[in-house]
Amino acid sequence: MQAPLFVRPLTEQEQAELEAGRRSSQGFTVRRSQMLLESRQGKSTPTIARLIGCSDQTVRNAIADFQQRGLAALQPKSSRPHTTYEVFDEEGRERLRALLHQSPRNFGKKTSIWTLELAAEVSFTIGIASRSISGETIRNALKLLGVRWKRAKHWITSPDPDYVRKKNVGIA
Repeated sequence: MQAPLFVRPLTEQEQAELEAGRRSSQGFTVRRSQMLLESRQGKSTPTIARLIGCSDQTVRNAIADFQQRGLAALQPKSSRPHTTYEVFDEEGRERLRALLHQSPRNFGKKTSIWTLELAAEVSFTIGIASRSISGETIRNALKLLGVRWKRAKHWITSPDPDYVRKKNVGIA
């Protein structure tokens, strides 16, 4: 069992800010203010969690954040990841470009038209990508190559031997 955790004694300004925070239009600020004010009254983290409708750990995190950052803890931190990892290096992007110049039928698919999701699936299957990825990752990789997805769809060719003639003449 963890030791009881309470908020430190508040200054008059902090008390006023927390009271004002309970009337904020931002839900995050309202909940944080409620948690901290309840803790100031000596309520335990499990009790506060039941009152607010969250987990005990959420209350503990709010109190610890307030102890560290003060009133800045009433505003949410960025949810953006601290680091991102490239799925495709330069060689991988070129392999992706080469993949899209082929027919999906070469990879056992029943269609001759690439979709972003299909390209993502095939690139993982044949080892261009080291993990399962989304179609949006394919779009971003193509963007780094200077290729828009609309342009990529025009690379498609048909297995029909008369495809080029029919395409140029407009005969279906």
